[in-house]
Amino acid sequence: MQGLGLTRYYRVTFLSHTRLIRAHFVGDSPNLEGSTLVPFATIFDLELTAWEGSLARNWAGPGEYREIVQIGAVKLDAETLEEVGAFEVLTKPVRNPILSDYFIRLTHISDQQLARDGISFEEGYGAFLAFSQGAPCWSYGDDTAILTENIALHGLEGRMPPQAGHDIIPHLLAAGLKLAGVNSGKLATHVGAEWHGQEHDGLDDARSIAAALRVLIGQGMTNPFL
Repeated sequence: MQGLGLTRYYRVTFLSHTRLIRAHFVGDSPNLEGSTLVPFATIFDLELTAWEGSLARNWAGPGEYREIVQIGAVKLDAETLEEVGAFEVLTKPVRNPILSDYFIRLTHISDQQLARDGISFEEGYGAFLAFSQGAPCWSYGDDTAILTENIALHGLEGRMPPQAGHDIIPHLLAAGLKLAGVNSGKLATHVGAEWHGQEHDGLDDARSIAAALRVLIGQGMTNPFL
């Protein structure tokens, strides 16, 4: 979310146009163009506060929390797999509001960018719920558990509903893929898909997953969205 300058709105691209929608919107979801006729699938990816070695120790170090800093997502036509919507938002962590040098190197998100473009997790997550329209979402790993963890971390239990979701990894393993050492940002190139995004960027990583699925489904993998 770059240069938006509005703390209560987020930017979403639908087909050929862009809309701004209130970030804390969690009621009836906005009506997407064609959504009554075409089944959609939403793929999302998260960037979390992190430190050297935090992944290996599962954030068990002193003062370490898996606070969400970025949510990126794409909405696909479930049949054609064409991208019809995109979403990205930066959310400000509260337990560790200053980003680690490790995180900055990994994601290229700076404290200055977060101060300028970031909004609260409550607003950012509400925006994501509006984008997903309450439908189950897909991620590379159990990222919905991290969303639920952050609902509790920010004291929003009972106020913000959990996002239902599915992990795409079991489907990839069932298709015979070897995934050791492959993260979401590497998945597209791992399967031979053309992809030129930035690894460890939420939106680009979501697009990497989508690009990989287009290749794999085109090669005969069962479409998990249908």
